[in-house]
Amino acid sequence: MKKITALVLVLLLALSMVACGESKAPEQPAEKPAEAPADAPADAAAEGWAPEENVTIIVSYKAGSGTDNTARVLAAYAEKYIGKPVIIENVEGGSGSIGWTALSQAKPDGYTLGFVNLPNFSSSITEGLADYTVDSFRAICNHVTETSVVLVKADSQFNTLEDLVKYAQEHPGELKASTNGNHKSNHIGAQMLAVSADFEYTDIPYGGTADQLLALRQGEVDFSVAKVADFASFTSEVKVLGVFNGERLAELPDVPTLGELGYYDKWLGSSRCICAPAGTPDEVIAFYENAFQQIMQDEDYLKAAEAAGMNTDFKSAADTTAIIAQQQEFAEGLADIWGE
Repeated sequence: MKKITALVLVLLLALSMVACGESKAPEQPAEKPAEAPADAPADAAAEGWAPEENVTIIVSYKAGSGTDNTARVLAAYAEKYIGKPVIIENVEGGSGSIGWTALSQAKPDGYTLGFVNLPNFSSSITEGLADYTVDSFRAICNHVTETSVVLVKADSQFNTLEDLVKYAQEHPGELKASTNGNHKSNHIGAQMLAVSADFEYTDIPYGGTADQLLALRQGEVDFSVAKVADFASFTSEVKVLGVFNGERLAELPDVPTLGELGYYDKWLGSSRCICAPAGTPDEVIAFYENAFQQIMQDEDYLKAAEAAGMNTDFKSAADTTAIIAQQQEFAEGLADIWGE
């Protein structure tokens, strides 16, 4: 009986040891989701596409022009959101048409974008300077909207727009105005002023805004029409006599609008849009639309843009498409102002 009891106790002890030795295997931690590379652009995964190499943005004007200056400010902050460096390529000539032709013929793979300047781009089509049309491009977004102003050299005899208009009326055709090309944005501005103020002048076309304003500063001409950012780096060398807007500009509160003085009373200026060649896939357009919006909301970018005198004005791809169409219609309706 004692042997049986002892055997039972040994068996129970063995079973208890087995039970104590069993333990639930520790749960494995859930697999950590794969993280995007450190240099990946924001929301790249959501967009479904992101560039794997450098991106080129064509500027259809020379280095140092207003478009070039604003483009380089944007490009300086682009890699943070695009994920790859953005390279500005100046393809000048033909009042912008050579650069826009190059953009229209680029491969629509997301690696070549370009700035389209309105209304210059529109005028290049109405003037038949190239074979492209509005449909040769896909809008991504608007970058800058700028108001046109009337400028004279800092030491000009004209201190007010009324002074300039009075002299021009009394000396028909004597005053010379530099422009950024025949029938281009700044020529349109000069012509609108002259027609609405009833005077004649002589227009001198230059290859672009940079050359146009250099001519003004060197005293080769008497006045010019340009946009605010165009002369941000040499404001002390010019005087602003009037603005093409419905109300005075916040940055130029003492300068009257043309409408206040009884002349052209509507907004006139330029939009600088970012476009891709026709055929660029929707996901590529969406990626860049999102990325450029984030750039234009970046605090460091906004500080740099303000310092450069830029009026950042992001507009969606859809809204930019509508602006391009509206400006094309505007350009096609300008025949009457030329008197040719």
